[in-house]
Amino acid sequence: MELNSKKEDEVLTVALSGELNTITAPSLSDLLDKELEGVKQLTLDFADCDYVSSAGIRVLLATFKKLKAEKAHMNLINVGEIFMEVLENTGLDAVFDIELK
Repeated sequence: MELNSKKEDEVLTVALSGELNTITAPSLSDLLDKELEGVKQLTLDFADCDYVSSAGIRVLLATFKKLKAEKAHMNLINVGEIFMEVLENTGLDAVFDIELK
């Protein structure tokens, strides 16, 4: 998993590439813990992310809850069909602001 982040003022964009799984999810969590201070808009770009496990989804949910408490917004962009099916089957498509590839 490779993570590329770009922070401008209150906007943080993180591009994920590879697999977001049990092994790599802590890296995303650590990055977000460090970078979310003062962020009002988080965009997670899944254009080059091949797979998202339940551990990755847990990081997304925890981040969403943290941002919601701070009255900040999170969106997922370039979500692939398979990941979208998982989000739909779990009802998380109603939680996250999602843009498909």
